[in-house]
Amino acid sequence: MYQEYLEFAKEIARYAGTVMMKYYNQSIDFQYKEDKTLVTLVDQEINHYLISKVKEKYPLHSVLGEEESFLQDSDYVWVCDPLDGTGMYVYHIPVFVFSLALVYQGNPVVAVVFSPFEDRMYTAIKGKGAYCNQVPLSVHHKKINDLGYKTNVEIFHNSIIDEVSLIQELKPLCKISSTGSVARSCMAIAEGHFACDIFPGSQHGNCDIAASTLIVEEAGGKVTNLLGEAQRYDQDIYGAIISNGVSHEEMLEIVKKYVIK
Repeated sequence: MYQEYLEFAKEIARYAGTVMMKYYNQSIDFQYKEDKTLVTLVDQEINHYLISKVKEKYPLHSVLGEEESFLQDSDYVWVCDPLDGTGMYVYHIPVFVFSLALVYQGNPVVAVVFSPFEDRMYTAIKGKGAYCNQVPLSVHHKKINDLGYKTNVEIFHNSIIDEVSLIQELKPLCKISSTGSVARSCMAIAEGHFACDIFPGSQHGNCDIAASTLIVEEAGGKVTNLLGEAQRYDQDIYGAIISNGVSHEEMLEIVKKYVIK
């Protein structure tokens, strides 16, 4: 059954990619949401399409989307960020992806992250490994202080961590970036290019990383909240540390110093 769900998710991802690329080179209208992040008609169109398709094919399932939701009493929830990296997308910087996970009783069991600009489809089924365009993925095994240990730090308004102080401590230990798309950064971890992502998202943060969590874990990595705890992905989260797993505990001890709420 999970394979069927994966094929459904891939179909939605392909539709999302078509919509993204249709408007990518045009002037893109956007608005600011209350949390000061951006939203476009592209986000909204993809999110609405997902809901319509889930209602049609899996009417007993819920949808939790970053822009629109369809919620009912169900153990199965499709958790979606229709356009992760909207801030990059509206300025025509090709770092944006579609992210969709099927979450069962709080745990991601099927995941798709699609980068239409690169035509890279990342997929995972719980217990079945992670893949990009059907090629198996595996994290690398570098530790903090090893050459090539790269950490992506997401910068948020109203953050739950003090990113500036955190970055100051991390600078001597690893290379640091902020790509503008947490899901794309997580795929770099699953591919063995990056080592860690520190994500301070909370409200709707599950939409950003539900799919990435499963893909990274199936590639051999580790994901916890900012305090090192497991968390549900059918509700708001308390940030996340997404890593190759090797120096996860060491990174966690550093991050904990800068949690501010």
